[in-house]
This record gives sequence, C-alpha cells and structure tokens, in this order.
Amino acid sequence: MNLSNTGSNFTTTVYRDTLNTAIMKNVITVVLCISINYVNSTLVYTFSKHQVFNVNPRYILYIHLVINDIILLSLFTLLHVLSYIVYTLNVSLCIVLVMISIFASLNNPLTLAVMAVECYIAVCFPLRHTQICTVRKTYVVIGLIWAISILSILPYLFVALATESLEFFRSSVFCLRVNVFRDPNLTVKRDVSNSVCMVIVWLTLFYTYFRILFAAKAAATDAKKARNTVLLHSFQLLLCMLTYVYDLITQGLTFLFPNEVLAIRFTVSIFIQVLPRLISPVVYGLRDKTFRKYLKRYLLCTTSANNHPQTTLKRA
Repeated sequence: MNLSNTGSNFTTTVYRDTLNTAIMKNVITVVLCISINYVNSTLVYTFSKHQVFNVNPRYILYIHLVINDIILLSLFTLLHVLSYIVYTLNVSLCIVLVMISIFASLNNPLTLAVMAVECYIAVCFPLRHTQICTVRKTYVVIGLIWAISILSILPYLFVALATESLEFFRSSVFCLRVNVFRDPNLTVKRDVSNSVCMVIVWLTLFYTYFRILFAAKAAATDAKKARNTVLLHSFQLLLCMLTYVYDLITQGLTFLFPNEVLAIRFTVSIFIQVLPRLISPVVYGLRDKTFRKYLKRYLLCTTSANNHPQTTLKRA
C-alpha cells in the first residue's frame, strides 16, 4: 500500500506496511536502539566518572565518536517510528532532524582520522606524545571537526531557503534528505564533499598504518596493538561509507526484487544505520582492558559505594 502526499509543486509517495509487519519492524528497531544506546551511554557515564579517562586524549576522541553514534541511532529510530505513526513530517522539522543527522555522520570519519593520527604519534613519537596530544589540543581538534561539519551542511539550508517557497516549508513530506533538499546542485555538492572527505581520511589511515607498521623494534608490542587499532578504525570507516551508497544498494536490490521494496529498505537501513553503532563499544568498551574493568560494573549494575575506584591521574 502507498500513500501519496501532493503539494503545490511536489509529490511524495509513502509506502505503508501491514499492521503486523509495522509492529514487528518497529519493535526490532526500538529494541536494537535501546540496547546499543544503553551500552554506549554506559561508556559515556564511565568516561565521565573516572578521571583516568577524561584526561586521556585517546578516550576523549573515542567518547566523541560514541556520542555521535548515540545521536545517529536515536534520530534514525525516531524518524523510523514517526514514519509509521504520522507518515509525513513538517518540512521545517524534518530539515532540522536531517541536518543534525548529516552533521553527526560527517563527524565520525573525521574523528576516526584524528584517532589514527594519535595512535601514530603515540607509537612513533612516544617521548613527544604527551606534549603533542594534550587534553586542550584534543578539544580544539574536536571543535575544528564540528566547524568543518557545520560548514559542510549550511549550504543545504541556504539553498533550500533561497529556492523553495514558504508554502513548501509549511507542508509535510516523508522525511528523507532528498525530499527536503531537492536542488540537483546539492546532490553534486554532497557527492564531491563526501568524496574529498573520504579520500583525505583514507590517506590518513593508510599513512598512519604503514608508519606504525615500520615502527622501531623497541616499540614492537605497542606498535602491534596500534596497528590493530588502526585496522579497526578502517573497518569502522568502511561502515561509515555504507551510508553514502545506501541509495545505490536500495535501488539495485529493488530492481532485482521489485515486490520487496519495503523489506529491502528496512533490512538495508538496519545493516547500514544500526548495526555499525555496535562497533565502537567493541573497539574500546570490550577490547580495552582499562575501560572493560570499569565498564563491567556499570553494565551489570554492580557498582556500590565500596567498590568505586579512586580517581586517578595515571595514564590509561
């Protein structure tokens, strides 16, 4: 079944599932969102409670990545549920939600690149690491990441304000980026900026990986761990890039299975928007010994007044 929403100069088609299918899809999405966000929120809480983490640039960057994952997953789930409850959203509200989503999705690859550089400095310049990678500089870099992301998405808003009528912003559409930012030039701008961003990030990851690979033998143990970390960052980046080929994958599968368009959209969305949010907890929350030691207490709700570790300035 589909629902057509027609305005003065645009038409949006919203496909609808049966009641049982809609309930099943929403239950799956909400349960996954709550489960993943619970783990990620516990990571943020653990970070905030112990100074051993919030004075370490590596963990600061990691938590920045986790917070972006929480934002992305929460917005995806919100839009998914609203699409079944109200079907269409006011264009102005949709623009706000889409811009926040784009902003968070741009932050992730840039943060991964900075984290790879930090690993490279820690292994190849261990004596200068504490001077180069300070807490203050880390927050400055995060501020720059935010600034770059904001500057990348502002043209979408300016073009929409300049080209769309006031009636369009008062209307309702199925909330997708292509439905609110309809100028063809924005599609070109998106493809170019995404390509440039990915090239820079991939070059950074390759450079840091091979420099760590040929690090001094004296740092062989640290270098091996750092190489594995950069490889995991590369895997995370691959998952980030899936967002950019969402339309291509959906269109290709829809062409092969034209009668399963709703199932295809849901399945692809889960694999591209939801499951990648599981990677960040695995990389540090479970793989990192220091984080894992504290995280278990909060995840299992076993922390008491007697077993809170003393705040320490010791480097993780």
